[in-house]
Amino acid sequence: MEAYKRLVILVALVLAAAVAANGQSSVCRMTQDGLTACKPAVSGQNPVPPSPACCAAISNADMQCLCTFKNSPILSYLGINPAMAMQLPAKCNMATSTHC
Repeated sequence: MEAYKRLVILVALVLAAAVAANGQSSVCRMTQDGLTACKPAVSGQNPVPPSPACCAAISNADMQCLCTFKNSPILSYLGINPAMAMQLPAKCNMATSTHC
């Protein structure tokens, strides 16, 4: 179990470093602001509908890139429900859906 926690922390640090490494602070073409805008829609017991800012971020995101995080323990560690995250494109009425 201790090894698992270390792995989760390591992956979270790598993700944080990836966000901070470039001047635009983005992961899969989602900026930190976009990630922050979407978090209330994908976390907690009673998530809110995605905001316009979240939907704008999702529409610019590289969905196939985001799919690589679908089964990652990072999401749970960050308080993000992966199932809710996968529903964001539909909730934002995106014309194309992504199948991971």
